[in-house]
Amino acid sequence: MKIGIVLAKAPSYSETFFNSKIKGLIDNGYDVTLFVRETKQTYSACKVVSAPKIHRNIVLQIFKTIWVFFKLLPYLKRVLKFFKLEKSNQRNFSSILKNVYTNSHIIKANIDWLHFGFATLALGSEHVSKAIGAKMAVSCRGYDMDVYPLKHPNCYDLVWKLVDKVHAISNYMLSRAYKIGLPADKPKKIIYPAINPKLFDLNYTRSKKDRILLTTIARLHWIKGIDYTIEALGILKTEGVDFEYQIIGEGIEFEALRYTIHELDLEDNVRFIGKLTHKETIKILAETDIYIQYSISEGFCNAVLEAQAMQCLCVVSDGGALPENIINNKTGFVVPKRKPELLASTLKEIMSQDEKVLHHIKQNAAHRVFESFTVEQQIKAFIEFYE
Repeated sequence: MKIGIVLAKAPSYSETFFNSKIKGLIDNGYDVTLFVRETKQTYSACKVVSAPKIHRNIVLQIFKTIWVFFKLLPYLKRVLKFFKLEKSNQRNFSSILKNVYTNSHIIKANIDWLHFGFATLALGSEHVSKAIGAKMAVSCRGYDMDVYPLKHPNCYDLVWKLVDKVHAISNYMLSRAYKIGLPADKPKKIIYPAINPKLFDLNYTRSKKDRILLTTIARLHWIKGIDYTIEALGILKTEGVDFEYQIIGEGIEFEALRYTIHELDLEDNVRFIGKLTHKETIKILAETDIYIQYSISEGFCNAVLEAQAMQCLCVVSDGGALPENIINNKTGFVVPKRKPELLASTLKEIMSQDEKVLHHIKQNAAHRVFESFTVEQQIKAFIEFYE
């Protein structure tokens, strides 16, 4: 079976969800092709086909368009079918031409499934699957379901109409898809993110430290709730708690967060680590006492899975699918979102609990992750999805 996966760019080393999926499908005999819009890095796991670039120079863009359309002549039947389908959806001629250009790399493909890794990537490409005679799949993830539709109401109406099967990374994501128009009778499957147990070495002992080490892995974005976490830590500091908080990730909110840290006199307590490799991240988790993911919403969150696998005590918000990731008081702690005072009191309570109780929670968490969220299970689920 031939499967085409559409992404904005090839997965980076840290995007374990896509990397493990692609490798797993190939290992099970599937022919996988990756269709991307950006080609900034090489990718060796499978064949990569790039979309034609859009140039700012109008003259250059005209010549490029002519060349792309010339190369589509052997696929004229597919192009005409795509035109007809686009026109039936009342798209104007210029929009159709643009969509033919941006989808030209896929129109040439001979595949059985075309799977859009993010719902937003299907916009403007809704008719490609039918034009090339493939089935269409779409994955429902955080930003696509929680944020984008707020700015673009009804944006997925055509996607929901034409998609053959929907993949959601959590029950919460599926419920969000229903709220924004996914028909209840549309075929769907929930396949959670997963970890590769081989990447996690549990034969370690956390070194004794003078300060409690707290960690968050997240891009610096408002939806990650890092500002609320910092507010909570400001409360802890005024109550005499000594700690070090490390934030792994980059993003547009760095300046605002940096200023909040300054205002709350946390400059000696909070460190921005920036972007790290997966191996470097695991090393930090191995030393972390409490992992915090106090997001406003999460589609599921791989970082929380990995923190549990490394036997960190995990404290998360109730945003999105995080309560599916953590079982409150059994595998970690779930705190209502946007309540820094409550987060602070929860953290302080955890720090005062009996070590045997906390060790039991960490053991429960690691056991659940290795039992229910492995790459092997994920790949088996995707094989069933496509079959």
